[in-house]
Amino acid sequence: MARQVRAEVTRASVLMAAADVFLRLGYANAGLNEIIEQSGVTKGALYFHFSSKEDLARGVIDEGQIRLTAGMTSVSDGPTPAMEALVALSYVAIEAASSDPIVAAMLRLQHEIGDYQGTHGNVVASWQQGFERLVARAVEEGDILAEDDVSTTTLSTFLLGSLLGAHVVASATGAFDELPRRMERVWYFILPGLVEPSKLVYFRQFASRRLLR
Repeated sequence: MARQVRAEVTRASVLMAAADVFLRLGYANAGLNEIIEQSGVTKGALYFHFSSKEDLARGVIDEGQIRLTAGMTSVSDGPTPAMEALVALSYVAIEAASSDPIVAAMLRLQHEIGDYQGTHGNVVASWQQGFERLVARAVEEGDILAEDDVSTTTLSTFLLGSLLGAHVVASATGAFDELPRRMERVWYFILPGLVEPSKLVYFRQFASRRLLR
């Protein structure tokens, strides 16, 4: 049991150090030697858990996904109306990345590696499933306009693409600090095409209040 605990502590130390190095240097410039030095583990200990830099990066993606999913689930599975949950979810990733370097590194690594894969499958695909469930519920609750020729899959794909696009641009231009404001602007322009006109002001204000949290 003590050996297993030590192994878990070692793995956690490597992941945290790797997240910091990947965030500072990017995937291409990050070196295993620097990660080993920063984590304080031996090369053998690192290779016991991760076979390569790519394997380590995907381990960071996995851990970041677990942490982010926990925050997202608390929003999406709660009693909050679905449209409010969709808006709130777009800020959850920003808030998590601001306080947790592993989540921040996950978001950067996804863009830089480019295939959005952890070791357990496609990360974005799991997000899209969650968005599709919320969009369908928001239609049932009467907050999203139901168009006969537009499916919930199409709407959820559009929404997720718009929100992820804001992350990609902020990451690529080093403007992560501006992302909360940019997200509020994304909602400002998207909402008129989504919600009932009588609810537009409310949901725009809801997005703005979330920005100020």
